Amino acid sequence: MTWHVLTVTTFLPLVGALLLFAGPARFARWIALVTTVATLAISIPIYTTFDKSSAALQLVESADWIPAWNIGYGMAVDGISLPFIFLATLLSVLCIGVSWTAIRTREREFYAALLVAETAMIGLFAATNLFLFFVFWELMVVPMFLLIGVWGGPRRVYSAVKFLLFTLTGSVLMLVGVISLHTMCGTLDFRELANATLEPEAQGWLFAAFLAAFAVKVPMFPVHTWLPDAHTEAPTAGSVILAGVLLKMGAYGFLRVSIPVLPLGVEVFVTPMLVTSAVAIVYGAYMTLIQTDVKRLIAFSSVGHMGFVTLGIFTLTQNGVEGAILQMLNHGIVSAALFLCVGMIYERTHTREIKDYGGVSRIAPIYCVFLTLFCLAAAGFPGLNSFISEFLVLSGAFETSGWLGGAAIWGIALGATYMIWLYYRVVMGPPNPGLEGKSLELNAREVATLLPLAALALVLGVYPEFVLSYLHAPVELLLAGLAP
Repeated sequence: MTWHVLTVTTFLPLVGALLLFAGPARFARWIALVTTVATLAISIPIYTTFDKSSAALQLVESADWIPAWNIGYGMAVDGISLPFIFLATLLSVLCIGVSWTAIRTREREFYAALLVAETAMIGLFAATNLFLFFVFWELMVVPMFLLIGVWGGPRRVYSAVKFLLFTLTGSVLMLVGVISLHTMCGTLDFRELANATLEPEAQGWLFAAFLAAFAVKVPMFPVHTWLPDAHTEAPTAGSVILAGVLLKMGAYGFLRVSIPVLPLGVEVFVTPMLVTSAVAIVYGAYMTLIQTDVKRLIAFSSVGHMGFVTLGIFTLTQNGVEGAILQMLNHGIVSAALFLCVGMIYERTHTREIKDYGGVSRIAPIYCVFLTLFCLAAAGFPGLNSFISEFLVLSGAFETSGWLGGAAIWGIALGATYMIWLYYRVVMGPPNPGLEGKSLELNAREVATLLPLAALALVLGVYPEFVLSYLHAPVELLLAGLAP
């Protein structure tokens, strides 16, 4: 490339956030929409010029940044980071669409927060320097805190502060790890760190420091308790960003930092990580079954689904890791779609209690078509996107240990149960009297918002190799660096 496509894609949303305050407030949503669409369009060369047969970093950009500390500015992509940049740019456009009429107060500040979050998401997945990675990691906290605390529900302040405390506690320990790595290695470039020689004891302590931050972001059991509150109180766009991308940042940290840089630390912690992941799968499923608030239900389901991700990663097998990465993408698609569906109907009914619905199929058939597709995808229905990623994780789990595979299968069975139970209570049966006189059907803007995610769920269900082909080479290289 003759121009810095990654840098432009990363910082264009930030420019759009600044432009929001230069123009009239009534144009805020239009400026935000144009900015996110332009970012998505400008990112297209990232995918069209990418060589999927190579495990090397591509579209590399580098420059001196802080020479005194030997810290440079570096951006690049490989087959692991590429899908998440696409997911971040796509979901940002859809967040503008779902917020079009839902946000009526402080619109300019709301859309500015979304655009800053987009810059943080793209930058984190493109960074090739641990210092730059940490900057984007911390930048993501600010807009999410504001989205929950300013535009959230009745308990928004409590949920926002809880999110902040959990996240910053992990980040402080991550900062200790960053400083320690710089002191030991004299660099924070990912490629140089992967080739550095660190003492086994140091790797164990460093793995624990980074684990504190990554586990909170995933979130792993038992540091997951901030997630249901944040999802319940966040506006729809905030929930989409949380479920679609922010949770993936923690799992991506394991793939980008923990495994390649601290292989001996991975060896020490691999068994606890597998056990914790299996517990999260089963625990998350059981907690989901007893929820009465539809947003809390989807939030607790994320605990189980992200348990599949960490389980797949720490099987340290080709199938398991590829399945985990594909599961990250699929969960981002499906959970974002479910939160969009909830937000669209909440805008009309102002209730998230499952008991307040029933018989929606009779009054909103188009809405129910989308809800059917996404509920089946979340349940791992064959032919839809989540099936193959869960299958690959299962393959890696059984290859590692039979009881891990058994726990994963039980989690899948419970997952199908709670999604079908949710669907039955909302869609089937006679209409709830409280819904009489209310128009719940989707309009053209809302249909257009859901269509891209529906298409992805169908395409990746039928042809998962479309994404897996990008993962084979970098995952093979990632696992080759581990101790036998």
